[in-house]
Amino acid sequence: MRRFAMESRLELDDDLWVFGYGSLMWRPGFAFAESAPARLIGLHRALCVYSFVHRGTPEKPGLVLGLDRGGACRGVAFRIAGKARAATIDYLRAREQVTNVYVETTRSITVLGRPDRRVRALVYCVDRGHPQYAGELSLERQLHLVREGHGRSGINRDYVLSTVEALEALGCYDRKLHLLAERLRSAHHPHPIAADP
Repeated sequence: MRRFAMESRLELDDDLWVFGYGSLMWRPGFAFAESAPARLIGLHRALCVYSFVHRGTPEKPGLVLGLDRGGACRGVAFRIAGKARAATIDYLRAREQVTNVYVETTRSITVLGRPDRRVRALVYCVDRGHPQYAGELSLERQLHLVREGHGRSGINRDYVLSTVEALEALGCYDRKLHLLAERLRSAHHPHPIAADP
């Protein structure tokens, strides 16, 4: 099984590294010994997952992030002490794998610092064969889904805006996410109509 192979590789290290690229950046939900900006090569962050639980429902899906093929992704690396490794993996599976839309795997990432470090990290990549894989959607379609989405973890709009704020804190600009965020903010705060003089 892919999951057990992943576990056996992780057990070789005292500590566990986890790569966060969406809500894990601003709400990890687990204790960590260290966090730092990080870069992953070969996958990119995309709003490519229909959310049926956390930010939407099957009847009115939201839209959440996945790591999809190609490119690169900036995010946050978390180092978890070895004694908390098993509990952290259990927590992440319960949170990320409610519908098994992600493939749980390990990837080489670069933890950015002085000096940079190469480590193996636990990563959740989108499963392109899963029914919740949305692929590349137009901005208008994304906007509609995010405006309408609401699930167990809250409003879809808040998820997108919190992720953009976390990226900005890292000094990152994600063109597609930032464009969506601008549209969400302008829709939420319409310009007042000037009164007649």
